[in-house]
Amino acid sequence: MPTLDWIGKRAVVDHHRQVPFHLLRENPALSIGNPAEGNLLVQGDNLLALKALLPYYADQVKCIYIDPPYNTGNEGWVYNDNVNALEISKWLGEVVGREADDLSRHDKWLCMMYPRLMLLKEFLRDDGIIFVSIGEDEVGNLRCLLDEVFGIKNRLGTLVWKRRSSSAMRGMPLSVDHEYILAYGLDSSATVLHGLAKGIEAYPYEDEDGRRYASTDLTVGMSREVRPGQFYPITNPRTGVTYEPNPARVWRFFPETMRQVIQDDLIIWPDEAEGNLTRPRFKTVFDPVKARPKPVSTWITSANTNDREVLAEESEYDVSILAAGMTQEGGRLLQQIFGSQAFAYPKPLSLVRSLIRAATRNNDIVLDSFAGSGTTGHAVLDLNNEDGGNRRFLLCELEQSVAQEITAERLRRVSEGYGDTPGLGGGFRYFDLGPTLFDADGRIREEVSFAELARHVYFTETGHPLPEGSLNGTPLLGVANGIAVYLLYNGILKDKSPAGGNVLTREVLTSLPPHDGPKVVYGTSRRVSPETLRRAGIVFRQTPYEIRTR
Repeated sequence: MPTLDWIGKRAVVDHHRQVPFHLLRENPALSIGNPAEGNLLVQGDNLLALKALLPYYADQVKCIYIDPPYNTGNEGWVYNDNVNALEISKWLGEVVGREADDLSRHDKWLCMMYPRLMLLKEFLRDDGIIFVSIGEDEVGNLRCLLDEVFGIKNRLGTLVWKRRSSSAMRGMPLSVDHEYILAYGLDSSATVLHGLAKGIEAYPYEDEDGRRYASTDLTVGMSREVRPGQFYPITNPRTGVTYEPNPARVWRFFPETMRQVIQDDLIIWPDEAEGNLTRPRFKTVFDPVKARPKPVSTWITSANTNDREVLAEESEYDVSILAAGMTQEGGRLLQQIFGSQAFAYPKPLSLVRSLIRAATRNNDIVLDSFAGSGTTGHAVLDLNNEDGGNRRFLLCELEQSVAQEITAERLRRVSEGYGDTPGLGGGFRYFDLGPTLFDADGRIREEVSFAELARHVYFTETGHPLPEGSLNGTPLLGVANGIAVYLLYNGILKDKSPAGGNVLTREVLTSLPPHDGPKVVYGTSRRVSPETLRRAGIVFRQTPYEIRTR
């Protein structure tokens, strides 16, 4: 397979593994609502924030949507759309080194994106999907990069979003009025996407039997010469009025099936319908259980987020993922929320909402590591309010002023309500990045709690987040692949003495919660022989020296 190379790649190809684990510190003053909602907003460099979140959410995220810098070179935005921001320049200097002086803006952008995509991949479930918005400047490089990170066999396709209706004032013969959304699955064979017509909002009508339905075409575009068996008259059994298909089309069903369709009252007859209907149409009845066909990648324009009128006219077999307004929709919405243009060129809510609705259901987790104005969090709250779901969002935002004054404030207002707009409900916890778990000398920082170290130890030992309910006051953290993991650390017995539980003694060994199988025990030291450990099936790891720090 062809591979993408650039100046600085060798310096960053393994960098995601070298990023240290940081603590997360909640800022209650900026948190909103019930913390049990499970929504998080983390302020800080998303590379560090993602690494800090991994012990909590690895392998658990269903949908990732990111809108990274497009690398256009435009530095006038509130959120710089380039890779020359001070934080990124500092990072490139530290990680890539002197070679960074020779990097083009495309090299810099690739150096910035690669380790972040590698970390994002670790969050996805087996059936997870990532959507990445991008413009003309980097779409080619991004596709090659995603092919390398996720595998070309997991490339789901490219969605095209029309972002404006007017021509751009640029000195080029072609006005580019669209952007791209690249879609990849962690495992394409396990990925499921739902078309927009999946929801009940796509079935705006109700008949006398209480069935919700959409009015769809009863014919298909074939001539009677091609499909003679589907060109025949049908009669309304209640009125006796007979209809034939348009000469250039045929009925979508063969006669036997059509008789059953008529018997089941699934025809909208012109002689009984209101308005100017001239030919019979089909009632596509809402069925929440029936699997939908695969959605198509084309874009549907829509002036609102309900999409009813557009979707009602869509073919039953061609269901789009994207039904969205243009860029100005996002700006107008922020104007309504804040009373001012708080953020330049935010993505429209309907765009992000349609992507999340296509990829998620019920209790799924959605991650956005380039949170910006908070559209992804808003979309999650909006969808939960619509369908009663319990989706959760994880957001990361680099710039403190943006995170506090725009992202968090937007989520607060849409959650609680603003102006005449009622609140959507929900809440979130606001976190800052704390210090690393380990100091410069490799010692565990004194402020690190048992729960924080337990999550780190279990994740680095097993590659999985700590199971729910594991922090139950015992040294046993959990069992993965048949191996039990134990941690002897302050917070369990509050004592560093040999009798206190941080040292593996014979007494502590006999008091460990039992496990019939191999065990890994972390502790400050041991007072038992290697033969005793062997008989007990224990591998002992001394803290902090044998704890992975990165």
